[in-house]
Amino acid sequence: MPDYAIAYEWLMFAVRWLHVITAIAWIGSSFYFIALDLGLRKTPSLPPLAHGEEWQVHGGGFYHIQKYLVAPDFLPEHLTWFKWESYWTWLSGFMLMALIYYVGADIYLIDRNVLDVPNWAAILVSMGSIVLGFVVYNRLCKSPLGESQNGLMLVLFVILTAMAWGYTQLFTGRAAMLHMGAFTASIMAANVAMIIIPNQKIVVADLKAGRVPDAKYGKIAKQRSLHNNYLTLPVIFFMLSSHYPLAFATQWNWIIASLIFLVGVVIRHYFNTRHARKGNPHWTWAVAVVLFLIIAWLSTAPKLPGSAGEEVASRAAEPFLAASHFAEASLTVQTRCAMCHTAEPVWPGIYEAPKNVILDNDIAVANHARDIAIQAGYSHAMPPGNATEMTTEERALLVEWFREGSGQ
Repeated sequence: MPDYAIAYEWLMFAVRWLHVITAIAWIGSSFYFIALDLGLRKTPSLPPLAHGEEWQVHGGGFYHIQKYLVAPDFLPEHLTWFKWESYWTWLSGFMLMALIYYVGADIYLIDRNVLDVPNWAAILVSMGSIVLGFVVYNRLCKSPLGESQNGLMLVLFVILTAMAWGYTQLFTGRAAMLHMGAFTASIMAANVAMIIIPNQKIVVADLKAGRVPDAKYGKIAKQRSLHNNYLTLPVIFFMLSSHYPLAFATQWNWIIASLIFLVGVVIRHYFNTRHARKGNPHWTWAVAVVLFLIIAWLSTAPKLPGSAGEEVASRAAEPFLAASHFAEASLTVQTRCAMCHTAEPVWPGIYEAPKNVILDNDIAVANHARDIAIQAGYSHAMPPGNATEMTTEERALLVEWFREGSGQ
């Protein structure tokens, strides 16, 4: 049987692949329907109750699309629902977060230099904040404030900024950024599951029963769909941020997170305005570039401690510290890897520790035992191109140390 580390790594890869596939499907359909909705035009030939139509060409054929705000006089037997893309994006994303940040809470979720809490407490805070996010957002949308699109968006921006700051006071910088993505994506998925689809089902049920559907359901669904459209680009940034320490490992990471929402909004405003044939607001790109330059400048602030937690060993690291092969394994890592994985790398062309992973001390090495075994033991991914000439025997030693510490 293969080592559990290999099986676990492939499990994470499979779930991540599923997450990317479903996210592409969801985002693609979301962008398409927003563009379609904004491009609809009224024509004299529209059938009764139709709101607008559009002709499109793609794949060698022509498409004639008509939209009904309430519903036509009849419905076909087959009605396509766009919901599973959203549901599976959220489910696969939550599975991935559980596999990485909950199972690996000692390393990836909790930074004991920031806040030393039990794993279970951090996980409960993580899940509770995600649920609370939609509850607060939903109440705001249903309150009188929900009638003001600009006012609602301003309040939401303040809430999102506050959440970004709060997450950085609880979790590692990497986890804080990821949670901003999970927090926002959960609002988006809940919009689909709890507002948009139920409202559409009410309309369909009324039509089948011979009742005239209330137009308010379509209006509410359209508002939530528009919110999802504007939130999509920031969510993608947060999902990618774990690969870029300049985004998550600086003291101003929470401000970076808040500015990313503004960047996403102005970019979507440009495309939405063009799709609605209301002009080309090129100023939005200038604003986006300026905001991004500010983000890049903020990233030059002093870095947070490495995600390994140089000062405090995680509870999961204790067996690896006690393993008989630890001294040799740590010496190997610090000899072959620490020239890059340190606060001030000395390897030419490397200016930041890759992914902010510090491996220049015993505690850091023990904290990252699993990653070290996968990257430099089971595989030859690290060092890149074997630049430091790690030997086969040294790689075998790292595997043996990991197996001993993990009780295999």
